[in-house]
Amino acid sequence: MESEKIYDITIVGGGIVGAATAYKIQLKYPQLKLLLIEKEEQLANHQTGNNSGVIHSGLYYKPGSAKAKNCVDGRKQLVGFAKKYGIKHDVCGKVVAAVDESELPFMDEIFQNGLANQTEGIEKINANQLKDIEPYVESIGGIWVPCTGIIDFRATTEKLAELVLARQPKSKVVLGERVENCIHQVEKSRVITSKNEYNTEHVIFCGGLQADRLAKKDNVKLNEKVVGFRGDYYNLTEQAKGKVKNLIYPIPNPAFPFLGVHFTRMVNGDIECGPNAVLTFKREGYGKTDFNLADTVDALSYSGTWNLLFNHTKFAINEYRRAFSKKLFLKTLQRLIPSLLIEDIEPGRAGVRAMLLKEDGAMQDDFRIEFNGKSIHVLNAPSPAATACLAIGDRICEMATQYFNLD
Repeated sequence: MESEKIYDITIVGGGIVGAATAYKIQLKYPQLKLLLIEKEEQLANHQTGNNSGVIHSGLYYKPGSAKAKNCVDGRKQLVGFAKKYGIKHDVCGKVVAAVDESELPFMDEIFQNGLANQTEGIEKINANQLKDIEPYVESIGGIWVPCTGIIDFRATTEKLAELVLARQPKSKVVLGERVENCIHQVEKSRVITSKNEYNTEHVIFCGGLQADRLAKKDNVKLNEKVVGFRGDYYNLTEQAKGKVKNLIYPIPNPAFPFLGVHFTRMVNGDIECGPNAVLTFKREGYGKTDFNLADTVDALSYSGTWNLLFNHTKFAINEYRRAFSKKLFLKTLQRLIPSLLIEDIEPGRAGVRAMLLKEDGAMQDDFRIEFNGKSIHVLNAPSPAATACLAIGDRICEMATQYFNLD
């Protein structure tokens, strides 16, 4: 038990946002003793370690939004951090390809977003120019985004935590402990885990897929609920890898809340295709048939889940069909690369995304971070949160300075 030791700030959640938050606070306040608690046996085990590994550019996000501001700032910080500490990465650029005339108006819209968000170097390109970059893509033109890249987000998270401990040896990273309760008192707070109790002045929750549940434990009034969406990936086989040079994205359908299936060259040289997006029956379930009764009841007893499904019935059905059909998944991939064959793809990994869903079925699109008494809660941090992690860390550090009276 460590109930007698008092930490200045405890960060709950060892994904990249939690680690970046700890890093930024420790950097500004080296005298503070920080505690980072992660329920898994290693950091970055959920959204951070199972995403596509893309350094996003800021192309898609509404100008002036927290996503737009933090993505561009965070991307620049992230690339600088990767260079400084030898994190495997590559700013290789991507193409966003239009394959149908109907996509051109929205292509123009996201291009204007990119200009407004000061996404460096973006340009519209014709079909021949796009083919020079990605020879196997059949398109009518698209957008070249040179500042997009790929990175090892798990290694980034581990380095952030390592730097916290190097700057303040009295800080601590605890693994394998699930936070079960948080009790605030006048002089201090108690964070109760599955194995221990910790005394702390303040708490910052970066819970990802468990953000709403942790907020509820901390008596935060929250009308929305986190709903998990699993994304399945396929890998290109060795003989097909040459058909993708770097990153290839479709023009996203504005009627749907996800960017669509894309091709990503990972830092290890693999080519991933995906992800799809299906409602998962286990918040942290990565298999197609994973099931958790409590998570399922939680999702299906919420009106927002049903409203989302009703609002996007065709989309939801198509996504589920693709999840269990290699042929249908291939058909989606062939919109961009028609020469792909069924033997060119093999099942890969999966990830789960946390989306904060409103009661009417609309998704909370922007980042959402709130102060509550002696705590700060990251309630919604979907993509591009990994890219934006250092900028998000700056924002949370500013909030902590203000609300926790750190200066």
